[in-house]
Amino acid sequence: MKVSVCVPAYNHEKYIAQMLDGALMQQTNFPFEIVIGDDASTDNTQAIIREYVATNPGRIRAYLHEENLGPKEPREFAGRNNVLSLLKACKGEYVAMCEGDDYWTDPFKLQKQVDFLDANPDFAICHHNMEVIYEDGSASHFFNNPDQKLTSTIEDLLEDSWFMATASWLYRNYFLTNDFADWHANAAAGDWAIMIQLAARGKIGYLPETMGVYRKHSAGLSNVHAVTNISFLENRKQMFENVDKWLENRYHGTISKTLAKYDDQLSQLEKIGRSN
Repeated sequence: MKVSVCVPAYNHEKYIAQMLDGALMQQTNFPFEIVIGDDASTDNTQAIIREYVATNPGRIRAYLHEENLGPKEPREFAGRNNVLSLLKACKGEYVAMCEGDDYWTDPFKLQKQVDFLDANPDFAICHHNMEVIYEDGSASHFFNNPDQKLTSTIEDLLEDSWFMATASWLYRNYFLTNDFADWHANAAAGDWAIMIQLAARGKIGYLPETMGVYRKHSAGLSNVHAVTNISFLENRKQMFENVDKWLENRYHGTISKTLAKYDDQLSQLEKIGRSN
């Protein structure tokens, strides 16, 4: 299998059909599978997935959990076990991620990214631009700025710079034969943890085309993973400390600057807390 499309879903009944349609419309010269895991949704998400499985035999592998895989606490880790089990279930040479409330708009997205990684064996990840839309009606915008670098490295991530919308990822399936790093289990920012491990093995390529939509709404984890959440900031700082050790201090200068920034943010929040 050339590509596994990895789809974590939870209470996405309003969105999951659009996501699956965007994946099924992909035009490729290689086989791909859709691997979807629903984390015990309380709405009709699982019923919709079953309909798609029935009408697309052999194209979708669905893991429809009767109980939420958790963990329930802390909230920052919600959905973690569903995602990690799905990543391990992906058998493709490459993995494309698209959460159940996002969707792709370009029918050649997978082909373009696979062509890029096939032609550039020193790259581990390929991403592209996305349109960001808001459920509350706020104005949409692009995820990446016009000056986004075509080639990035792990050092860009270690500078605490995030420039890859999750639904734009295509990466070499390193986790097919390798376990997640020990520190991954303690990192609330699971997307960062995945990308750091992959970027340690190759460069990051960017295609400056808008090929999908990233949906932001009140139920999204991006509202929990916020710069005003002290526990999340403390966890992020700990992640960078653990990564520094994991990388055997090869990027210690860069990571030290990132840690200093987190120390400053936490200090400011503590001052605000004492004044209230």
